[in-house]
Amino acid sequence: MKKSVIQPSQGWKVVDFPELWRYKDLLYFLTVRGIKARYAQSVLGIGWAIIQPLFTTLVFTIVFGGLAEVDSDGMPYLLFSYLALWPWNYFSGTLSESANSLVANAGMITKVYFPRLILPMAAIFSKLLDFLISFVVLLILLIYFQVLPGWQLIFLPILLIQLIMCSLGIGMILSAMAVQYRDIKYALGFIVQLLLYAAPVVYSTTAVPDQYQFFYSLNPMVGVIEGIRAMFLSRSMPWQLIWPGAIVGAVLFVFGLFYFRRMEKVFADVA
Repeated sequence: MKKSVIQPSQGWKVVDFPELWRYKDLLYFLTVRGIKARYAQSVLGIGWAIIQPLFTTLVFTIVFGGLAEVDSDGMPYLLFSYLALWPWNYFSGTLSESANSLVANAGMITKVYFPRLILPMAAIFSKLLDFLISFVVLLILLIYFQVLPGWQLIFLPILLIQLIMCSLGIGMILSAMAVQYRDIKYALGFIVQLLLYAAPVVYSTTAVPDQYQFFYSLNPMVGVIEGIRAMFLSRSMPWQLIWPGAIVGAVLFVFGLFYFRRMEKVFADVA
């Protein structure tokens, strides 16, 4: 009987794309399973993908737009905050899902072989449904406020790639760390809350002093949020905020791949 021997990749190959393609059905299955598990035995089902961001936006509008009177760059604060929460909720949700992806599937890791990278990827892709549903709500708000997006909308794929790349990069780092350090799971909620105020979700970037604008733009979510606001409100694209974050996002993605690959050999031992 012919035996198959599974050996680790040699050299500098970090991602075996042909192997990932062979396991595309598993990626699809895990993505669908993640969506179903999130809304299993839920009365409202995917309605939570609408209720959560919408009610959060209403709270922000009342507290920050009404009571605190935070500047919203001349636009209705409800639309101002929702344009930021749309990408932010995807980003924060993917961090939570991907950080726990390896630990939650420890039984699979210890029993069968498959590219471990599929687990954080499935966590990232499973949140895309919520992202698309939230986009429908955004369209309704644009119609309600009679706002017509401009030609800048052609840059949306670039920002979405930056968003997914940053989410996957950080997700790979957190998922690999969570296998050895279970504190990641408990600290992540607190960290995400802090990161919310490090991005222009409830306030405008004009509130940041000019001398700190570049350092502030190193946060990848700053360029994504401000870029989305600009394209949907027919304003000039803030490239000075987008490109520094894009570089940082790419670095995080590459580092995440190397770190995940380096830690992959110990997943089965400590999972």
